[in-house]
Amino acid sequence: MTVATDHLDPTRTPQERARLLLARMTVAEKSRQLTCLMPMLLLREGHLLEDAATTMLTTGIGAVVSLHTEDPSRVVTGVNEIQRFLVERTRLGIPTLFQVEALNGVVTPRHPVFPTPIGLAATWSPELVRQMTDILRKQMIRLGLRHALSPVLDIAFDPRWGRVHETYGEDPLLAATFGVAFVRGIQSDDLSQGVVATAKHFLGFGLGQGGLNASSYEAGSRFTRDVVAFPIEAAINSAGLRSVMTSYGDVDGVPAGVSRELLHDLLREQMGFDGFVVADYMALQHALDRQRVATDKAEIARYALHAGLDLEAPFVFAYGETLAEEVEAGRVPMAELDAAVLRLLTVKFELGLFEQPYAPEGPVEITPTTAEGVDLALELAERSVILLENNGILPLRPGLKVAVVGPLGHEARQQFATYSYPVGRDMYRFMEAGGLGNLAGMDFFRADPEGEQTRDLDSEAYIRFRYGTRSLAEEIADLATEVVVEPGCGLTEHLDGEALARAVDAARNADVVVLALGGHSAAIGGGTEGEGTDTADIELPAVQRELAAAVAAAGTPHVTVLIQGRPYPLPAAVLESAALMVATFAGQTGPRALARVLFGEVNPGGKLPYTVPRHGGQFPIYHYQRADSGYRRPAVIRGLHYRDLSATPQYPFGFGRSYTSFDLSDLETTSEIGTDGTATVTLTVTNVGERTGAEVVQLYARVNAAVVTRPAQQLAGFARVELDPGEAARVTFQLSADQFAFSGLDHRIAVEAARVDLFVGASSDDRRHEASLRIVGDRRVLTPEKRTFLPTVDVTRLGTSQGS
Repeated sequence: MTVATDHLDPTRTPQERARLLLARMTVAEKSRQLTCLMPMLLLREGHLLEDAATTMLTTGIGAVVSLHTEDPSRVVTGVNEIQRFLVERTRLGIPTLFQVEALNGVVTPRHPVFPTPIGLAATWSPELVRQMTDILRKQMIRLGLRHALSPVLDIAFDPRWGRVHETYGEDPLLAATFGVAFVRGIQSDDLSQGVVATAKHFLGFGLGQGGLNASSYEAGSRFTRDVVAFPIEAAINSAGLRSVMTSYGDVDGVPAGVSRELLHDLLREQMGFDGFVVADYMALQHALDRQRVATDKAEIARYALHAGLDLEAPFVFAYGETLAEEVEAGRVPMAELDAAVLRLLTVKFELGLFEQPYAPEGPVEITPTTAEGVDLALELAERSVILLENNGILPLRPGLKVAVVGPLGHEARQQFATYSYPVGRDMYRFMEAGGLGNLAGMDFFRADPEGEQTRDLDSEAYIRFRYGTRSLAEEIADLATEVVVEPGCGLTEHLDGEALARAVDAARNADVVVLALGGHSAAIGGGTEGEGTDTADIELPAVQRELAAAVAAAGTPHVTVLIQGRPYPLPAAVLESAALMVATFAGQTGPRALARVLFGEVNPGGKLPYTVPRHGGQFPIYHYQRADSGYRRPAVIRGLHYRDLSATPQYPFGFGRSYTSFDLSDLETTSEIGTDGTATVTLTVTNVGERTGAEVVQLYARVNAAVVTRPAQQLAGFARVELDPGEAARVTFQLSADQFAFSGLDHRIAVEAARVDLFVGASSDDRRHEASLRIVGDRRVLTPEKRTFLPTVDVTRLGTSQGS
């Protein structure tokens, strides 16, 4: 039987082509488009297993997870052999989508590792993230991988949750700005030249009960829409986001993957999404076995399809043959199956997969450090460093004797976070060795064997070999006269009985101590942060607090460097440091960036993307708490916020110091706009110090609404401006009235007449200059496709003042 091929006509729209193809598909072929496979089921050493292919691919497959192998050419071979089977040996020739994590680098060997997203957010430089994703897109296309399971657009509310570092922080506008930059860069302006981005996790994953991963999300509808959903809604309507991943948890009592209220009513009808929804890995199994909302997988399939879930992953479980049987039996409407398949096929046509399903043939030339992107990775790492305190000790002089003390000063591996390849490699090795019993009876689930160069290397040796990353102590040694290294303790445990004493002796005999403390992100509980690594106690581990106190008592000036992916309440020994610096899991260039900042080769300009508390009992704490709530409750009226502690933060969102100083002046703003108008806010920033540096100018607003309580403030715009000594720049924010919209009494997003208070400063609590404007006119209800989500920001340099 000959199959009509008019769906292959590239002059037709992707939607037309998808409908033509859908009309020719059997129920079995349709249901298989909604499924995914792991590569270990189909490949050995990068080549297709014929028996597996004829068993599993004959009716097609929607997606396949990327192979992890030390030889990138083997990834290309595997991709092309699977695609060739699907294109040439199945009835309809539908190519598959190969998916891979790409949160801060393509998670496959021999590709660069950029700072983890919380570090990217600390740069306040979304334009550099756009450059990063331009690189990732080209690397993924080169490998034939066209579906990125990134970015994470959850809001980081609770640092007990181990995945805070995967987010862009606590603020919805900051997260939206970075999310839009990521999606635009990786998808490109033309998806046929791009890669599908996937925003996750929908919805409320960063505010699970108890700070536990995958636990229930409970919040009101206004908070959900105005805050939690905002970054994803912005990515959909400002960047054309084509894929969304569900969360594992319940949302208002229903697992996200089977909630029609969430996936259809909110995501599609209200937020305007028309791409495809993919389940987080094994989410349907969790709904059946863990959340127990159904009696069997057929019932889960019915619920999920009706809800609007289009692609299950990473195995065939409830969809595929089970779903096909439900459709054939009349228990699932054909229209629901067709709608899901149509969404997935449309995106495949948009990608141009039917014209070019293959990765470029031939050897993949990739150096061990992957030259593409390394300079950008270093710039991002340098910009991510945040200086919280400095009594003048920094920058350090080159001639000093430095003691590097602490568990994060002597190794390179702690700079790499979950969802980077080295950590994934550790996870696979752990599982292959029987860890968690995960591979019992699952011999197929073996990572592709490594070559002779790397198979015997542990994590630290592998990172040094593949990425050339050195420890912080080694990087400091290039800049100091003498360096002594004493860990003093492990990350969470004591070392030998003399380790602490050796560290104290090293501190006493040094000119200055660099105390390297913090956390480590690792898979399956191997660190203090990461997926599946939540903690009830978010203080620095006890052994690190003990070490900090002992070093402080030694009397030598100490600079504390906190390497962390989430905020910690800080002990006195840390707060009283001569200087205090926050870094993150910055990947292969992290230690070098830190050393360069410590010795003044780079002027720190990072700003906190979260609020640092005084005590763990303050959580959740974030700068835009509602008026008269949290630390926005006026202490002058109520006395102490808590009986035993102020509710104010130790360090506010957006805070960070520099080795130079900046002045903000000449604030001007539009006094009145209509509900469909645009306000202009301008001010001048001047470097009044003695060296080049960057300031992040931050604009905040408070909408004084009727009846509905609004946040005490919201971030309305920001600009990172680098200036030479004496140089000034004029920063202009164009704010659409849409930015002041919120869910009203009728739960519709609208702009209402209101007074808007504005202030600008260098942090969320820096009200250096204040102004206000009025919004006038009739209430205007917004539609997502016409809504303006982000401000327009322009920076005009004014030159250097006389006498500088």
